[in-house]
Amino acid sequence: MTAQAIQRVLTLEPSDSQHLAALCGQLNENLKLIEQRMQVRIAARANTFQVSGDEEAVDEAVHLLKQLYRESIAGTSLSPESVHLRMQQANREQFAEQNSDDEPTEALVIRTKKGSIKPRGGNQQNYVRAIQGCDVNFGIGPAGTGKTYLAVACAVEALISHSVERILLVRPAVEAGEKLGFLPGDLAQKIDPYLRPLYDALYEMLGSDTVTKLIERNVIEIAPLAYMRGRTLNDSFIILDEAQNTTREQMKMFLTRIGFGSTAVITGDATQIDLPRGTPSGLVHVMKVLDGVDGISLTYFQSRDVVRHPLVQKIVEAYAAYEDTQG
Repeated sequence: MTAQAIQRVLTLEPSDSQHLAALCGQLNENLKLIEQRMQVRIAARANTFQVSGDEEAVDEAVHLLKQLYRESIAGTSLSPESVHLRMQQANREQFAEQNSDDEPTEALVIRTKKGSIKPRGGNQQNYVRAIQGCDVNFGIGPAGTGKTYLAVACAVEALISHSVERILLVRPAVEAGEKLGFLPGDLAQKIDPYLRPLYDALYEMLGSDTVTKLIERNVIEIAPLAYMRGRTLNDSFIILDEAQNTTREQMKMFLTRIGFGSTAVITGDATQIDLPRGTPSGLVHVMKVLDGVDGISLTYFQSRDVVRHPLVQKIVEAYAAYEDTQG
């Protein structure tokens, strides 16, 4: 423990054994995760917690414990995964702007048939607000930042509220190191396995039976990008996923398909391009072309926005650092 180390005592009210147990987690797994990630020590007895360590880390941990206990009292189920997500949201840059004594402000919530989804952190919230306010939106950044998942959630909410009549989920037929020509079936059948993350998100938000029926009625359409040529899409919510694997021509073609009453979300990771060597990425190009155009939003996610396993953030940062040294 350094010379700057301090100790704070936190008493959580109301004292409720069930909610306190939920906060601590099974065998104190939630507290151990906070200790490991924030480099503090936490001693708990009943509703009194002693938090020791670096002053800034202690303040952040105390703030986090208060927030998690509020969520537990409100009925939120706490798990190591949800604690990790909360820590992502309450990183030190955001913590400096927060007042731990204030009640939390009303959260931005996306409502789907199977429940509500809360964007985590300032970047995710700005992304969702942009989608709700702009007709064309870009979510650009590393895997695990919620770009596609939140876009699908917004699409489902728009469909349920009758803001749009249909959802289209589109991906280019290019995958990392894979040759689609060796797979059986037509192009739609070849690309279907690569659309599985989109199916999974829809199943989670609407239920598998509802999704199947909506696909049969063509209210939800999942298609390769090549199938978009020549179409005009009105009153639709259109998501182009893995957009880094579009060519310049494909990106222009897709953007010019958008009709009246439609919302488009384009997601991708400019560091994960799988196009043939020498083929420029349409996503990288369009980021320059449309930057500053009114009515178009560009949200850039960073490694700190990753909401998967904490090691994913470290992996993204390690790859970025290595690639920087390689030029």
